[in-house]
Parts: sequence; structure tokens; C-alpha cells
Amino acid sequence: MAALSTLILLLCAAKDVMPSSPHWKPTWPSYRVPVILPQSTLNLDKPQFDAEARLEVVSPCGPACHKSSPLPTYEEVKNYLSYETLYANGSLTETEVGIYILSNGGDGSRGRSRTKRQIYGYDSRFSIFGKDFLSTGCTGTLVAEKHVLTAAHCIHDGKSYVKGAQKLRVGFLKPKQKDGSKGSNITNSAMPEKMKFQWIRVKRTHVPKGWIKGNANDIGMDYDYALLELKKPHKRKFMKIGVSPPARHLPGGRIHFSGYDNDRPGNLVYRFCDVKDETYDLLYQQCDAQPGASGSGVYVRMWKRQNHKWERKIIGIFSGHQWVDMNGTPQDFNVAVRITPLKYAQICYWIKGNYLDCREG
Repeated sequence: MAALSTLILLLCAAKDVMPSSPHWKPTWPSYRVPVILPQSTLNLDKPQFDAEARLEVVSPCGPACHKSSPLPTYEEVKNYLSYETLYANGSLTETEVGIYILSNGGDGSRGRSRTKRQIYGYDSRFSIFGKDFLSTGCTGTLVAEKHVLTAAHCIHDGKSYVKGAQKLRVGFLKPKQKDGSKGSNITNSAMPEKMKFQWIRVKRTHVPKGWIKGNANDIGMDYDYALLELKKPHKRKFMKIGVSPPARHLPGGRIHFSGYDNDRPGNLVYRFCDVKDETYDLLYQQCDAQPGASGSGVYVRMWKRQNHKWERKIIGIFSGHQWVDMNGTPQDFNVAVRITPLKYAQICYWIKGNYLDCREG
């Protein structure tokens, strides 16, 4: 993959396929979200920006390994949720956090792995063209007026920041309109017309220390997420984040996400599939996807009881492919990082700058 001076992002507005029923509605559960607050911030040496952007993260631990791993201690969880902040001028800080009203359980596990994407039987992906979508390299999702959620491995290889991360830009795809189209973005051609982009520079980037393996050991994909703050508002629709419900509570047991797969350049590709397994931090599924979709927001639509309406929320970040040893037989999955209550509190604080607006997941 080329040096990451242009991170590809998408606004996840693809329509998911949801059955409706007059008798039952999958409902967003209520969570008691913990409070995560910065405790101290230290200035670090400027990074070298010498890492190659790679779309593979290798680790041997699968679902059984995760489930049998001991829960992290309170101090370990605080370390994992502490974070580095990279600024546009190349300066770098490290922030330690405190955790309050901590829920039962931890927010960490061990090991993960990713290789190339796999097609599981019939290729179930759909190509979409639209002015609201962004494109190339990794994918990201708009989650606030100036914030983009993506995968940490698009920014940092676990030891160092990737080349180009200091001058990171987000590209918003603007396909050329045909005469008389009246704003329609759907075309019958195999490829969109010559693409044009609106570019916005990234002001700062947050990466959890759980991803930075030199400080948090080999816990791999559990913390493969990062938040980008843009220098100015993007003025587009965005999706809210939410706490990931247990797989059995997902509508139809399915998840949805859209991204820019490497084998379909210029196309936003939508897919949905069943969740096959889960741990506290990860969702294992067999949605067809290529590495370019890394960083896509995994979402579902459920009923919001308080507002009396259906609401889509991002509940995870697509990380990549993983081979898992299932009773001596290799099984391949695509893996998404779940937004747990702790991660929700952290990401929401990054966005809002306070915890009072982050009490409901």
C-alpha cells in the first residue's frame, strides 16, 4: 500500500437489509457506561514516521484463546485505554486515564491475526456509487462533525507511525454528475466517471496504547481502532457510535459495513453477514472483504425506545482477516473490533471533550 498521506474514508450511509415486524423490534439495550478521564499528559519525542503501511496484522490467538485468557487487571485496562495523540505539526503526547464506575469484566484479551481477505462461497458484496462516500487505502467512518473512526493499523504498525501519517488527509469522493442527473449518483457504468475529491487535513489522531504493542504486550486486534479529528467540519451526514450488543441480540444475528475493497477501485462496497463467534472485544464473521475495507464502521439498525424510532449506530470497526485454529482445523474469519462500554467511553470523550455527554451507549 502506498504511503498513507491519503486515508480513504467513507460515510456509512449504505442501506441495510432489515426485516420489519409489527410484533417485535430489536431494541438498543441500555448500558451503564463507565467514565474515562485524562489524568496526566506527557510530551513525547516526535515520531520518525518510518513504518510501512501494512494491511496485515499477525497474531496466533483465536476465539478459544481469547475466551481462556485471564481478564486484565484494573491497572492493565487503564494502560490499554491510555492513548497517544499525534498532531499535524508532528508533535506527540501520551495521556494516562482514570476509569470510574468500572463495569464487571475487563476490556482486553490476547493475540489476533489477519491475512488476505477470503470470499466465502458466493461473493455477496454490492458496489455503490455516491457523493457521500470517500475513497482509497483504508476506509473510515464519519462519526461526528469533525471526527472519523478508522483502524489503528492504518496509522500505526504497533511500534511506529506510518509514513505520511503526519500529513494525513481525508478524501471525500465527489463523482462527476452527468447532465440532467439532478443530483442522482447512480450510474449503469461498470466504473464511476473520473473521480474528484474534497480533501480535509487531519488536525490530530488518537491511538489507544492497547494497540501500541511495545507498551501493551501482544493484545493485537482488540484495540485496532483510531480516531481522526479534522481541521474543519466535513458538512456531511454522520453516524453515531454505540456499545456493541451481544451477538444474540443483533437483528437476525447480522452486521453490516461498507468499504473500499482493493479489488473494486473507486467503488463503495456494501455487505452484510451473520456473526459466527464473539469474544468480549471481537466479532468473528464471514463477510466478504478485502484489506482496503479495513477501518470500515460495522453497524446495525435497532429500535431506540427513548426516541421511538429506528436508529443506526456504529458498534465496531472492521479490522481484517484472521485464520483461527478450531479444534486442529484452520478456519478463516473476518474480524471486527467491538465498541465495548469502555471503548465507547474513551471514543466518546475524544469526540465530545467531556464525559457528561457520554453516559448513554
